[in-house]
Amino acid sequence: MKRTGFYFLFLLFLLPACLPDKSDKNEPGDSDIDAARSFIQAALRGNFKSAASYMLHDSANDERLDAVARMPRSPDEKQGLWDASINIHQRKLLNDSVSIIVYSNSYYKDNKDTLKVVKKDGAWLVDFKYLFDPNK
Repeated sequence: MKRTGFYFLFLLFLLPACLPDKSDKNEPGDSDIDAARSFIQAALRGNFKSAASYMLHDSANDERLDAVARMPRSPDEKQGLWDASINIHQRKLLNDSVSIIVYSNSYYKDNKDTLKVVKKDGAWLVDFKYLFDPNK
């Protein structure tokens, strides 16, 4: 009887580890700030597959994200970016479905970047190409 109880407890504790973790699912942002933060954090950590889930997909955005993903980085830079915090400096709401987010990270404190976030089909997504060409 003791052995059966042991196996039952073992299976009871093992089962949650085998179930899919809902936190691994990347859902588009509920707000422009959520989408921007999630995109930036994933990119800083080098998880470009996750970053892509918060991005508006078109050929220009996909090509630029792929190019950034292939950029060589030193181990120190990778660790610094992984540990970096995100600083939102400005949020400009252009209308109810487009906003501009000006941000930096704590690793490159003096480099401010700008993302355009758009609402498409009820979800906020980053239009990454805006970072490279704000006229688009």
